[in-house]
Amino acid sequence: MEIGRQLPVIQSTDPETGPVPSDSSTPSRDESPVPDPPSAPTIPLMRSEIFQQPAVLERLLAEELRTARQIATVLARSDPRYVVIAARGSSDNAARYGKYLFGSQLGLQVALATPSLFTLYGNPPSLRDAFVIGISQSGQSEDIVSVLAEARRQGVPTLAITNDTKSPLAAQADYLLDLHAGPERAVAATKTYTAQLAALALLAAAWHGDESHLDGLKKAIDGISRALRLEDRLQAQAAPALQASLCWVLGRGYNYATAYEIALKLKETAGVPAEPFSPADFMHGPIALLRDGSPVVLIAHSGAAFHSTLAFGTELKARGASLIVISDRGEAQRLADVGLRLADGIPEWSSPIVAVVPGQLLALHVALERGLDPDRPRGLSKVTRTR
Repeated sequence: MEIGRQLPVIQSTDPETGPVPSDSSTPSRDESPVPDPPSAPTIPLMRSEIFQQPAVLERLLAEELRTARQIATVLARSDPRYVVIAARGSSDNAARYGKYLFGSQLGLQVALATPSLFTLYGNPPSLRDAFVIGISQSGQSEDIVSVLAEARRQGVPTLAITNDTKSPLAAQADYLLDLHAGPERAVAATKTYTAQLAALALLAAAWHGDESHLDGLKKAIDGISRALRLEDRLQAQAAPALQASLCWVLGRGYNYATAYEIALKLKETAGVPAEPFSPADFMHGPIALLRDGSPVVLIAHSGAAFHSTLAFGTELKARGASLIVISDRGEAQRLADVGLRLADGIPEWSSPIVAVVPGQLLALHVALERGLDPDRPRGLSKVTRTR
């Protein structure tokens, strides 16, 4: 037990003669060292920001719906043939979600930009008939800004999705969707990531023109609250299971992006070598690395990708994998060594907004289990400037 500092001895004072000498024969209540009261545990900033997500997304929906509809009206007139998205890091994972979202909901081809063509090589491709989106939490990365600047030079419409409306990225955009996430002080992106997904989903819903899509987005936002209640189970069971030297994170379709984002969180926050794959790609070689007890995080949400993902989970289980399953379906949960049940009724297209949340909590608690500071991962800073 750690002993705190000893409280000072306070001498008695006679009003006429001054201080009264203490009687060494009389025990003083101040002679024994008194321990300091225990300090309250410090709550990681990352955890606080994870739990802010429902409020952030509700605010984004309330504040940006009108803007999303205005952008959609302009896009309906200009009728772009395809979308180009420029992003890095977690924002790049949001862009992966955008590929499935705009492709499935709007029938548009989506390309992820190659920023080095715009900066290092100085040979940007033609963006004729494109709609160009830049996604960045800070809006500071020079290479992402360069893509939007070139798009404007070529005369195609541009959109910035950022948490800083005064950033260089915002300045280069014709249109802006503000994430409304407030300051994000932990290095790892959590609330800004789900806000980016929600901003893309909001734009797609407005562009599609079907009000039921807004209901699907609201269901996802509501579903985050249930996902947050998985924290105790994650801390007690899932985090200890991820102490191996290597793990895999697998998701397909819309949740291919979720696999990438959870893997990134495990790497940057908890120091876990986590590799993301589509189950289909994992079968083409990497599955040879699987060993008995190998930890696998499997995202298996209802929808078009569910049954193939479930069949793949059955194969993994037969090969001895230790499965952490994020799913809204009982069939998938029954395969799990650790099951993380999501809320029912969330459409597949908006499920990545919810499915990533258990992964964020998992990365947080694996980091704490390893004695790491999840708010300040080694060698990383909040704003990463790349060219």
